[in-house]
Amino acid sequence: MVVVVLVVGVVSYFAWRQSVPGVRAEFSPLPKFLGVRTPLTVRLKAARGAVQSVEIVVVQDQSRAVLAQQSFAGAPEQHVDLVVAGRELNLREGPAALEVRARDDFWRPIRLGDRPIASAPVIIKFTPPTLEVLAATHYLHQGGGGLAVLRAKGASRVGVKVGEQIFPGYPVGEGDAAVAVALFALPWNLPDLAPIGAWAEDEAGNSVSRPLPSELKPRRFPSGTVEISDKLLAAKLPELLPERPSIPADQQVEAFLVVNRDKRKAAENTKREVAARTKPRPLWTGAFIQPRNTKVFSNFAETRSYRHNGKEIDTQVHFGFDLASLQNSPVPAANAGTVVFAGPLTIYGNAVIVDHGLGLMTLYGHLSAIEVKEGASVTQGQELGRTGTTGLAVGDHLHYEVLIQGVSVTPVEWWDGKWIRDRVNKPLKEAGLPEIAGVGEVPEDEPAPTRPAKSAPRKKR
Repeated sequence: MVVVVLVVGVVSYFAWRQSVPGVRAEFSPLPKFLGVRTPLTVRLKAARGAVQSVEIVVVQDQSRAVLAQQSFAGAPEQHVDLVVAGRELNLREGPAALEVRARDDFWRPIRLGDRPIASAPVIIKFTPPTLEVLAATHYLHQGGGGLAVLRAKGASRVGVKVGEQIFPGYPVGEGDAAVAVALFALPWNLPDLAPIGAWAEDEAGNSVSRPLPSELKPRRFPSGTVEISDKLLAAKLPELLPERPSIPADQQVEAFLVVNRDKRKAAENTKREVAARTKPRPLWTGAFIQPRNTKVFSNFAETRSYRHNGKEIDTQVHFGFDLASLQNSPVPAANAGTVVFAGPLTIYGNAVIVDHGLGLMTLYGHLSAIEVKEGASVTQGQELGRTGTTGLAVGDHLHYEVLIQGVSVTPVEWWDGKWIRDRVNKPLKEAGLPEIAGVGEVPEDEPAPTRPAKSAPRKKR
């Protein structure tokens, strides 16, 4: 009886060992194509023990190309990140299959032959999409914007590439889904020789580019000095660093640098994240408005030297305009759109961001009160809140920015109906697309938008 029990126990133990599942694999995401450069991630998980090795291959008819062979040690979960260079596989364009084989270090009485634990059909494709520039803004400026109309066929993504940043295009019209419109920004510090061109990519990672028929004109941006007093530090740091409510006097300058650098950078990241919520169509009409009875006291892309007790402690760039008016003045929406952000935004204090479509947004900072909620539709001139001193502000004023895909551009262009007509509507008209409503012929006696005052005292952030 004892022998029988032992035999049954041993057999059961071996049977359990043999029945434990092996490594599981999944593609993240599941690829449909393999092209010239296709990113691929494979995630592995062992049911027992640790993942020991993996082999990833592409099989096409009788041909087999190894993408990766890798060994691991000591972890039940692993992942393999690849960029597949399709042309180096010596395979032809057409159907194929991705296969994954993997081992764990869990002992089993019988080690079966290596069989695929995951397989996925793919199409090998090396032919890039077609791309044509139908029209584009010809004269561009550093710190400004532009528009391009593109036709791309066989592409999953299309847009304008400025340096290394891509400004996506959005499909327009119902007849030809391959036509897209892209608003793009020229950063204030864009190098003169930075490439600016149309770009398209398919699902296989095959891309194509075309230069834009444009001329980049440089701009000169001002510089200034901001004096940081101990009184300002004592007043502002509790608001801007609530996680550090009590900061000793000898640590206040260091704390200010955390705000001026890290908190500022966090705000820039938020702008880029919020840009992804844009609507794929224009929501605005006509020129953008500057709030009544306001004057520009701080310039766009002004390089600022921050000084404390006569010593420079930091240098930053001020994006947007600071607009001074009466205290607690109403802040109107510069144009129609949708509120995509309403709340505290680090150095900007209480802030509202309005999406005007196609990646174009406006930001309103240092507000004492916010009168709108995220998701609300607003009309041009509708009150968004009231000016104030929240955030890193000295004196009651409005910080106003224009953003394209989270990149700040000069507001002057968008206040100017003639600029919108020539730089935005003209390319649309040349491509046979509807123009943005409300910007027709601009009368010669139309007042020019307010320019920054050179000699006026400044309220600085």
